[in-house]
Amino acid sequence: MATKENSYSYPIDPDWTIDEMKEVIGMFRVVEDAYEVGVERQAVIDQYKKFKQVANSKAYEKQLGKRFEDVSGYSLYKVMQAAKEKTAGKIRVNQDGK
Repeated sequence: MATKENSYSYPIDPDWTIDEMKEVIGMFRVVEDAYEVGVERQAVIDQYKKFKQVANSKAYEKQLGKRFEDVSGYSLYKVMQAAKEKTAGKIRVNQDGK
């Protein structure tokens, strides 16, 4: 999916099941793609629904998003804002957040 080699680790909880880890990692891969190559809005929405089954509170979602942004520079929040602003098509977030 993502085009650059990641020199960071995804924020995961050792108490999660394998499936839960896959959903969270899948969300962060979609975020990477939104910055690096662009990603279909619907793919963001679909993966976010799966992610929210693991990060089932706003506080937990923010915590995971912040941990990922701290290590990668990519913002889950900005990608979700871009997904909310568009009704269809590809989302591409610039490093400056636009």
